[in-house]
Amino acid sequence: MAKADSKAANKANKTSKSGLEKVLNEQVANLNVLYVKLHNYHWYVKGGNFFILHAKFEELYNEVTEQMDAIAERMLTLKWNPAATLKSYLDIATIQEASGKEEPTTMVQNLVEDFATLSESYQEGIDLAEKTGDVVTGDLLTGFKGDLEKHMWMLRSYLG
Repeated sequence: MAKADSKAANKANKTSKSGLEKVLNEQVANLNVLYVKLHNYHWYVKGGNFFILHAKFEELYNEVTEQMDAIAERMLTLKWNPAATLKSYLDIATIQEASGKEEPTTMVQNLVEDFATLSESYQEGIDLAEKTGDVVTGDLLTGFKGDLEKHMWMLRSYLG
């Protein structure tokens, strides 16, 4: 009986690990799409809040780059293969590209929504990492989730 329980636990653990790999790959893809979106917003924002938003979008795309790189490197550490082409990012990502025609308020609202999507994905990754005993990945994602929550609060405050 104990052997059967052990096999079932191993199978569940492998399923959780493959699920975690999939979630991390989605995060890499989403962060890359978000990186391009933030550059679009950085370059094309106009209006009275140009200087504030231009600087904020640059700060955010720099942070997104760090998160993307850390997650991809964690995947490589685990001997997994992070997505690494534009085509694969667009195929995997759940975050949409910018149209290039957004008004500043829409840009900020879109970012709040994108950060919420990422935050949910990070929570899913945290839960899967916990199931597999991968405290390093869980810790990495927990920190990133906290950063996103703070950004969402600030961006919502900006919107009033």
